[in-house]
Parts: sequence; C-alpha cells; structure tokens
Amino acid sequence: MALPTLDHVVVDARESIDAAAEAYTALGFQLTPRGHHTLGSSNNLAIFGTNYLELLGFGQNGGMRPELMPFPAGLNGLVFKTDNAADTAARAQQAGIAASPASAFSRPVTVDGTTRDAKFRTTHLPPDVSGIGRVYFCEHLTPELVWRPTWQVHPNGAQQVIRVLVATDDPSRQTRLFAGLFSDSSVASRADGTAALSLSDGGTVVLAPVTRTLEALGDAAPDAAGRANFMAALVIRVASIDAVARLLLGLPGLEADRHRVVVPAKAAFNTTLIFEDEHAD
Repeated sequence: MALPTLDHVVVDARESIDAAAEAYTALGFQLTPRGHHTLGSSNNLAIFGTNYLELLGFGQNGGMRPELMPFPAGLNGLVFKTDNAADTAARAQQAGIAASPASAFSRPVTVDGTTRDAKFRTTHLPPDVSGIGRVYFCEHLTPELVWRPTWQVHPNGAQQVIRVLVATDDPSRQTRLFAGLFSDSSVASRADGTAALSLSDGGTVVLAPVTRTLEALGDAAPDAAGRANFMAALVIRVASIDAVARLLLGLPGLEADRHRVVVPAKAAFNTTLIFEDEHAD
C-alpha cells in the first residue's frame, strides 16, 4: 500500500481569524484571500508545494461549526489526501476504525475576476478515536483553485510542511490507528518510546510523549490548554534559513542556528513553528 500523503494542517483561530492572519503574515507567509465555507467557517491558507497550512476560524456574522467549539486555539488538524472520501471511509470502517460518511462542502474563490466554487469531500475520525484532535481525509474536487503558483511564493521562502510533531502519552495508540488506516510498514515504533508515520513525500508525523515534546521545544512550546494529547509543532522546509532569520529578526523568543529557526508558539497562535533548510539533520 502507498504511503499516506499530507494534504494540510489546520491551526484553529476560533473567533480571532483576523489576528491569526495578521500574525502569520508577519511571520512571512503569503495568505490566500479570506474564504467562507458553506459549513459556516472562514479560512486563510498558506499554500506550499503539495500541502498547505490552514488558519480556520468561525464564520462571518458569528457563524460557527459545533465540532470546532471544544478545541482551543492552536494546531488541531491533521489532514491526509484521498482520491475518494467515500471509499476511504468505507475502508476505515472495514478495518474497525470509526469514520464519518463522506460529506461535501465548498467555498467561493475568485480567480482572474471570475468566482468559482472550490469543492471538497471529507471523512473524519471522531476525536476520541484519533486521541490527538481532528484527524481526517480531504478529497479535492477542484485542486486547481487551491494550488495556484501565485499563492505558493512566500516572503519567508516556505516550501513544504515536512514534519508534524504530536505530543501523546501513548504513541502506541496512534501507531495502531495509523497502521489500520494505512499499513503496518507506514509507521514505526522506536526504542526511545517515540513513533513516526512516514509520508509519501519523505515527511513524517512524529509521535512522542508529552513531557519529552515539551522539554524538546522548551520556551517555544505551545500551551496544552487542558489537552492531555495534542498536535504541538510544525516543521516547514524553507529555501534559506538566513533569509528567515533576517526577516524575523527581533521577534521575541526566536531561536536560530545554522540550519533551523524556531518560532515560539506564542507568536504563531499557540503553534510552534520550526523552519529548516535542506541541510538540517
């Protein structure tokens, strides 16, 4: 079976989508114009090579999505690509993994003066099944309205999300889950108590104990906000670490070395961002 492919990650902004967009623009991301889902939520995207980062908030005029309400601001969505959301839901259910029926939604996108609907179908795992937040699959019916070259160029040189760091006190739980969703060979447990899900582009989803994750991130770590297990950080490949360091010079709490720049979670809506170049180990 082919390795899973990361489609996008979601940073929940709740009622503060304007502030989140301002923060991520200041960090050097080019964001798409504000989108408004038929589901009632609003978003801005930072589009990379084959995946993207979504800032997701409550919709215009107080429109809300009930499934978002229990979660605090921060990284809370891990989304895999699928060519057919209904088939993916059926395969998960056959493997004994609860998954919602495929559902469709859209949002208007204006391109070259013409407005069209970007269309999607998704299937979700219940949060109590994932154990780490919102994990789901997204089928893009109109990918040409998302991955547009003009939106893939960022002042900070961001190219791709290459790792997602998840803090969980039972990595074996997600290891079993991912093995059931994908294959035994896609996920590996390590002697140090961590585990990793391999992605099709060479990236990984890293599962590590909460204490270990918080210690590794130090002062840059996000606030758990009452969550026992949570998505903590994103590692994003950039063209030049020097360029990122110069762009973000003076940001409180910024950490930098030859091949890595760490943005503290308090500067990125409770999400630690780690920028790496191709030479980072």
